[in-house]
Amino acid sequence: MVGKIQISEKIRSDLGLGDTDSFRLVDGIGDKMPGIYIDEFAGRRLLSTSSSGLSLELSDWASNLLPPATTYWKRLDQTDRKSPILISGPPVENHFEIAERGVRYLVSFQSGYSQGIFLDQRDNRTRVRDRCQAGDTVLNTFAYTGAFSVCAALAGATTTTLDLSQPYIDWAQRNMELNGIDVSSQYFCKGDTFHWLQRFARQKRLFTGIILDPPTFSRDQDGKVFQAEDHYGHLVSLATACLSPGGWLLCTTNCRRLSSSLFDRIVRAAIPARACLSQFPMPPDFTGEQYLKSILVET
Repeated sequence: MVGKIQISEKIRSDLGLGDTDSFRLVDGIGDKMPGIYIDEFAGRRLLSTSSSGLSLELSDWASNLLPPATTYWKRLDQTDRKSPILISGPPVENHFEIAERGVRYLVSFQSGYSQGIFLDQRDNRTRVRDRCQAGDTVLNTFAYTGAFSVCAALAGATTTTLDLSQPYIDWAQRNMELNGIDVSSQYFCKGDTFHWLQRFARQKRLFTGIILDPPTFSRDQDGKVFQAEDHYGHLVSLATACLSPGGWLLCTTNCRRLSSSLFDRIVRAAIPARACLSQFPMPPDFTGEQYLKSILVET
C-alpha cells in the first residue's frame, strides 16, 4: 500500500501543477487502490475510504509520514455525512488557505462532509476565469463557497453568487476578500436557484455566463426535490432564458446515474439548436472513474 501511494505521489509531481498546492493524490481504482482516496490540501491530507473503518496499514502510513503531516479521515457515506476526524498530526481547528493557479481559497476540516472546495472542478474554474473579462456579468448558481465567482470576478466580471445557505454565502465573501476583491462590487443572493432564475427572467436580468453545478440530489426549504437525472434539463431551460445574446452556460454534474452521452442529450434538448457544445475531461490527477461531466454551451 505504501509503495502504491509513493508511486501516485511521483505521478502527481510530474503533472506540472505549479502554483497549485491542493490536488487529488490517490484516486481509488485509477491508482490501483480501490476505495481509497487521498487529497492534498496545502500540506494537510484528507484520507477518504469507502470502508466503514480505517485499516491499520493506512493508519500507520499517516502516522509515519515524513515530513510529518496533519491527516484527517472520513468515511465516504452519503447517508451519514460526518466531518473528518483527525488520525495524525496536530489538529487544524480553523479555516486555512490553499492555492490553486494563483487563486486562494479557504478550506476547513471542521465544516462537515465537504471541505469548502471541490478539487475536481479545478480546470473548470480556470476555464471560467479565462473566458471572463471586464463588463461581463456571471451568475453562479448552487454556488457553495463561491469558487467560480472568485475566478470570474478576478477576470473583471461582475458576479452574482446564489446559494440556499447564508453560511456558504458568507464563506464566498471571505474567499473574495482573500483575493483582494471588493465584495461591495459583487452581488449575493440567498435562495432557491429555480426561483431566482424565473425571477431574473421576469425582470429581464440577463447574464453573460451562468454556471450550473447543482448537487445530484437536494431538497429546498419547501420540501421540493431536485434530482439531476430528472430535473437538469428544466434547470438548463430556465438558465438559457437568462442569457445575454451570445452568452454561455457551464453545465456540470457528478451524478453517476448520468452517462456522458445521456447528459449531453439532456443539455442539447434544453438549449437553442444553434448553440455549440464542448465537453471536457476531469483534471489529470483524477485517474479513476470519470464521474464529473462538464459541458460548455455557447449560444
